[in-house]
Amino acid sequence: MSIEIGVNMEFIRCEDKSFEAGVARAAQLGFEWVEPMVHNGRELLSEAGYFHSFSMDNDPLEMKDVLARYKVKAAGLSAHSPLMRPEISVPYLEKAIRLAAAVGAPVVNTDEGIRPEWLTDQECFEVMRYTLKKVLQVAERYNVAVGIEPHQSISKTTTGLLRIATLVESPCLRVNYDTGNAYLGGEDPYEGLKAVLPLLAHVHAKDISIRMAENEKGKLTGTPVGCACGEGVIDWAKVVAILTEGGFSGVLSVECGTSEQAASSLRNLSTHLAAMPRQR
Repeated sequence: MSIEIGVNMEFIRCEDKSFEAGVARAAQLGFEWVEPMVHNGRELLSEAGYFHSFSMDNDPLEMKDVLARYKVKAAGLSAHSPLMRPEISVPYLEKAIRLAAAVGAPVVNTDEGIRPEWLTDQECFEVMRYTLKKVLQVAERYNVAVGIEPHQSISKTTTGLLRIATLVESPCLRVNYDTGNAYLGGEDPYEGLKAVLPLLAHVHAKDISIRMAENEKGKLTGTPVGCACGEGVIDWAKVVAILTEGGFSGVLSVECGTSEQAASSLRNLSTHLAAMPRQR
């Protein structure tokens, strides 16, 4: 694999569609990679076909069959779980890793979660180290990466993100870099991307609208979805150049809010990738 373009399944959320309907739409738009979101247990909206998340209590081969039906592959799983709550994150992420292995997804993406007020600075990292040590034993058995995303109070900075992503020495502890979250957190997304390249397993291609950038930069630690790639503040030619020159091999997973934005993002990113010598 070189640099490929995928789409996070959040793009279909506004339409109240099922997981399979979202995969079908992604394939129709021309995507060959998708990033499914997973959850524990049963919940009404997904069961009724009004939400795109996939229950990890379902047979993993059900997801694999859906992906095969529409000739798309899983770039990773969106499996966000609070690392500072091991009673939640350990079983959740272990289950997500087993599902990822079953469907051929190389990475599960997560972040530190909202920090409990009752943890000191030192305790935050001690608890996350425990969680990651336990989870990475399973990740290494299944050869699935755990991608830490810049999305909360610590990982919003590149320094904090790298500290979490190096808490445990493991080839499976990696980074899922989110360009939009990094920008909103007040970071330079291009310098941040360069800094995490040695650990990079997956990229959230998230653009931020000019209006949101003007109103929210430095005030947020992330946002669920962005605008269409190429219609906001992120310089995608620069992002693609950094990834190409750094030898990245993986998926740019578009995070946007509608099918129209997903289609526009695919066109925009494809143009930039086509302009790179290594993509020809």
